[in-house]
Amino acid sequence: MRRLLTLKYLLGAVALGAMILLAVAGQEFRLFERAWFQVQEWRHGEDWQARSLWLPAYRVSVEAMPIEGLDDDVSALTYDPDRNTLFTVTNNRPHIIELSLEGKVLRRVPLLGFGDPEAIEYISPGLYVITDERQQRLIKVHLDESSTPVRAEEADQLSLGIGLNGNKGFEGLAYDPEGKRLFVAKERDPVRIYEVHGFPHTNLDRPFAVHVVDDPKRDAGLFVRDLSSLDFDVPTGHLLALSDESRLVIELDVNGKPISTLSLLRGNHGLKKTVPQAEGIASDNQGNLYIVSEPNLFYVFKKEG
Repeated sequence: MRRLLTLKYLLGAVALGAMILLAVAGQEFRLFERAWFQVQEWRHGEDWQARSLWLPAYRVSVEAMPIEGLDDDVSALTYDPDRNTLFTVTNNRPHIIELSLEGKVLRRVPLLGFGDPEAIEYISPGLYVITDERQQRLIKVHLDESSTPVRAEEADQLSLGIGLNGNKGFEGLAYDPEGKRLFVAKERDPVRIYEVHGFPHTNLDRPFAVHVVDDPKRDAGLFVRDLSSLDFDVPTGHLLALSDESRLVIELDVNGKPISTLSLLRGNHGLKKTVPQAEGIASDNQGNLYIVSEPNLFYVFKKEG
């Protein structure tokens, strides 16, 4: 009898431990919030897809194509509508890399005085912003047709110093050209998306003034473990948020509410293998999505129909 009671208590302890581990894992990986969103996505899909990018409709057309000719891993991605090309950065030996829409290297521009560049964002013809992750600097740079080195000391800079956390700083950028807002993603601990108004300073007729807006309540609803990159879709006014650790792209509406997702796990959206470490996302004027992943892999997703 005593043995039966001991076994009963042991099984109960194991079951309780398993429940605690499940709860911790659910909280850490945001499994409950993600499952609830999938229910909402199924319920409201017909209404949402009429006014969004609707990521469930995308399928991979180029998968894990190696970017040839690079020694360092790329980070982040932005689309330049004037050149109809993509730009990314490397951070071990800092360079700006220009890519074709087919993932071919077109140009390398050395970055001098940049400590840890993690993101680049197109603002207007020849004008970009680059982030320095550790120092949380936003650096406005100008590019011409040459490959002349860009020097940080010669560029306008803005240091925010918000929630400094070592190598968990600014990972992604996106720009709203109509609202003149620069979205800045903090990687994690905690995940944050800041809106920076007034930088880069492009209207010289107005005084230089910077205003930073954040929304912790909105960011708490992202159900991702980290943020790797951002992209702003002008036609819809929606923001795309890329998470490497959660293997997920989330579409956020104008109020910051998640309305659709694209899973980067094997078997979803035509993927034969899971995207290993997604670092950058961008979209072109045709609505095609581009993703770069370490170690220098190139992906294209296109909308069916």
